[in-house]
Amino acid sequence: MLVAMTTSLVYLLLRQILQMLTQLARDGGAKDVEILVLRHQVAVLRRQVRRPDLQPADRVVLAALSRLLPRPRWSTFFVTPATLIRWHRELLARHWTYPHARPGRPPLAKQVRDLVLRLAAENPLWGHRRIQGELVGLGHQVAASTVWKILNRAGIDPAPRRSGPTWKQFLSTQAYTILACDFFTVDTVLLKRIYVLFFVELATRQVHVIGVTTHPTGAWVAQQARNLLMDLDERVTGLRFLLRDRDTKFAAVFDAVFTAEGIDVIKTPPQAPRANAFAERWVGTVRRECTDRMLIVGERHLGAVLAEYTRHYNDHRPHRSLGQRPPNPPPHVVDLVTARVHRRPILGGLINEYSQAA
Repeated sequence: MLVAMTTSLVYLLLRQILQMLTQLARDGGAKDVEILVLRHQVAVLRRQVRRPDLQPADRVVLAALSRLLPRPRWSTFFVTPATLIRWHRELLARHWTYPHARPGRPPLAKQVRDLVLRLAAENPLWGHRRIQGELVGLGHQVAASTVWKILNRAGIDPAPRRSGPTWKQFLSTQAYTILACDFFTVDTVLLKRIYVLFFVELATRQVHVIGVTTHPTGAWVAQQARNLLMDLDERVTGLRFLLRDRDTKFAAVFDAVFTAEGIDVIKTPPQAPRANAFAERWVGTVRRECTDRMLIVGERHLGAVLAEYTRHYNDHRPHRSLGQRPPNPPPHVVDLVTARVHRRPILGGLINEYSQAA
């Protein structure tokens, strides 16, 4: 009996609710019904999603609408009132934010930073204070602590190295004072052997083909040495050693020509071509690229061929040891914006001097 009464009561309540909703719809209350439906759907979604994924645009819309709805009605939102207030503050901050300067020191120019790293790479014996002093001379007022920070962030020890130069730096410095010489032979189409005397400046890899002959006597070799010194002119004062093998064609008069100019003659060990590696390497290059690929008729022909190849070798052919540059690089246009600072090596790069580009 009690169950039947309860069922009837529930049925009557549902019937009344449906009648009210129908009447509201008939009286133009479709919006109210839609609101009821949306509220019920939000309640269902709240039970399924604990934390909704909102986009920045969603937050802006909800924060703006919260200002139009009375605070007691904020329970309609599926976020807390504190969250709505925080979103609104962020919206105001983005709307009324004015550009302002960053506090602290102004950032250092990239050109100055690159110059600090360049000075450190080219001068391993310089510490951060020595580099800072060089920058002052170049017109850049940079604190020593700033230079220290730049070097430290780049993984470079700000303190100068005390162990001395590396083997590469030591040998490169010595190469600026060494001149090497040697002979190589070329056989003509008539099986006649021609001797070629050449010199190599180790620092620049510049080659001087002095002469070709079928009879390399001691007097002829000595005269070619005098011709070379005349061609070098003032550059002779920078030479300290002449490297040659123990070929009998290098007579005592040949050595005397260089000794008179203050150049010591160094003889390689017997049967040790690697001791004169620069000269031997050039012999292999000229044979692979020139003489082994053509037929030579005579001395005049060989002289003309070697003269043209030597110009190519000195003025155009790239060299790996010279950074893919020829011994005598042609003049090229330099961008002063990126190359304002010029370096002038002293003592074969043992010391560097820097100045602003004109």
